[in-house]
Amino acid sequence: MFTKRIGIDLGTANVLVYLKGKGIVINQPSVVAISNRDNRIVAVGVEAQKMLGRAPSTISVIRPMRNGVIADYLITETMLRYFLRQVTGSVTLGGKPEVMTCIPVGATSVEQRAVRDAAEQAGARKPAWLIPEPLAAAIGAKVPVASSSGNMVVDVGGGRTEAAVISMYGIVVADSVRVAGDRFDDAIASYVRRRHNLIIGDRSAEQIKLHVGSALPLEEDLAVEVRGRDQVTGLPRTITVASREVTTALQDSLTAIVTMVKSVLEKTPPELAADIIDQGVVITGGGALLRNLDKLLTQETGVPCYVAERPLECVALGAGQALERLDQIKRWLPTEEESLISAL
Repeated sequence: MFTKRIGIDLGTANVLVYLKGKGIVINQPSVVAISNRDNRIVAVGVEAQKMLGRAPSTISVIRPMRNGVIADYLITETMLRYFLRQVTGSVTLGGKPEVMTCIPVGATSVEQRAVRDAAEQAGARKPAWLIPEPLAAAIGAKVPVASSSGNMVVDVGGGRTEAAVISMYGIVVADSVRVAGDRFDDAIASYVRRRHNLIIGDRSAEQIKLHVGSALPLEEDLAVEVRGRDQVTGLPRTITVASREVTTALQDSLTAIVTMVKSVLEKTPPELAADIIDQGVVITGGGALLRNLDKLLTQETGVPCYVAERPLECVALGAGQALERLDQIKRWLPTEEESLISAL
């Protein structure tokens, strides 16, 4: 009765942790800073993110997650242990916490085992449960996934965008593309370098996206000042970037997402497709906050699309709430035995 139940959105850009009874208790960047001299952890989360592009040669600032999967196992485990300890404390009354961690749709058996092992080594009770991100996002967005009707969710994260049609807790059709928030930032930085001869960092590109980014042209153009290094003179310079420029920069990335969403709709059984037209498509994830993304998807697919309430938190909320429904959804979740068999 004292066991803590925790849902974790182990994302490329952010780690969100849900604790039963308290909601989202941690929302921190997936960044770790390490001393190169003794491999000691210098900072995790927000403090580590502040060092990106600014740290001296004695400190390495690492993002251990890439495209939604673990790129550096040991750093990911350390980061998870740090966040779990913040939630549970060094001693817990009910023993180890029960943990549900999100994985991308179509994650390989090796990637699944890496996430499961990292969670268990970080202090989770065995077995550490895994749940596909779109299913967790749908649960967190309060989509009626238990019903036999078709429900579609598009999760635009930091490393990849995933779309899935869900019915009776099961994923009927799903697809993903490695285009999401990080690719948006790269596209903006490339455009600014090409158009304005100015080199900017990832954080500056992200700030441009947040302040003036839009998937469709805005009626009233927005603008933001950005500082960087002139590509010709090598000296610092300030320019103004308009929202119409960001829309242009994002076109290729947005086209890839639209194509993937259309692909999922084309593979959807007719009865479920009819339900989706009635109920619409839910958009979750941090990328859902890009202005007019819902309008773009509605325009391109002909299906009503809308952004979920608290889209950034949906996956973590759904992972935690899924632990309350284990009896109903257990048969749809990847098990340790299945991962081992697929790996052989």
